[in-house]
Amino acid sequence: MKIEVLDNPEQELIDFLDTKIADFNWENWEVNKRVPLAVQIKNDQGDVIAGAAARTFGNWLLLNTLWVSDELRGQKVGSKILKEIEESAKKRGCKKCLLDTLNFQAMPFYEKHGYKTQWIQQDYPKTGCKYFMVKEL
Repeated sequence: MKIEVLDNPEQELIDFLDTKIADFNWENWEVNKRVPLAVQIKNDQGDVIAGAAARTFGNWLLLNTLWVSDELRGQKVGSKILKEIEESAKKRGCKKCLLDTLNFQAMPFYEKHGYKTQWIQQDYPKTGCKYFMVKEL
């Protein structure tokens, strides 16, 4: 057996390891399917100017991203997107939503919408922090 530390690993190795752990998880989890879910807003030219990406998994909506372009911020567009993705997840049977947000991102926004901080990763990545938040849908 030979252990190697790779400072610049090939993407092929990373993909292989990701696949192996995913295969293991699917064999052992009680839920074996994640279904993508997204919301988008486009302008008249067809450009995406706001949106969210998530996946539903068992009882959970896992919200990966929610983004609003600078020109739309402060106009409740993010609130509308969040409501739409939560409602769509509830139709899929989700009961809770999990997300994470960095200290300079949107924690107050999510708190305003009923999310509670469950855990804070301090010193992330150096002096900041990451908030893991949950909401009952």
